[in-house]
Amino acid sequence: MNRKTILAAALAASSLTLSGCYVMPYGPEGQPWHVMPATVPPGAVPMGGPGTPAPVALNVRMYPANETATETGMLTGTVVNMMTGKGRFQLNYKGEVLTGEATRVDGDARRGVASAFGPSGTYMSCEYQMSNPKQGAGTCTLSNGAKYQAHIGS
Repeated sequence: MNRKTILAAALAASSLTLSGCYVMPYGPEGQPWHVMPATVPPGAVPMGGPGTPAPVALNVRMYPANETATETGMLTGTVVNMMTGKGRFQLNYKGEVLTGEATRVDGDARRGVASAFGPSGTYMSCEYQMSNPKQGAGTCTLSNGAKYQAHIGS
């Protein structure tokens, strides 16, 4: 066989072998990350393993609470509650996607903090309190001083 035929056969074999594979990202706590688009419908639930609570994707709406925030207006994002005291937080701010995590405060199952960071250095810090696993409220501050009232869930 000539060299081109061998190369073509090798490439075809490797693509067929790997065609059924995909990468599943895992977080530092060993749980799989469920990446959800910023427009996840309210109450959407990704599939979970048997016997474990399934993660729940929640919409987050952030309303301006100071003059700096009113320049941008309302923001939206998502948080995926992993049902382990941790979650994945994501929002879009002026075309920049900020991603991070939400963590419950030790000793208080309802209170938590969330942080998100973007590629250009923009960041957001939030404090929140959940009234139940699918609904809560809090405050968020952006690195430019903009402050928001956050409403989590439906």
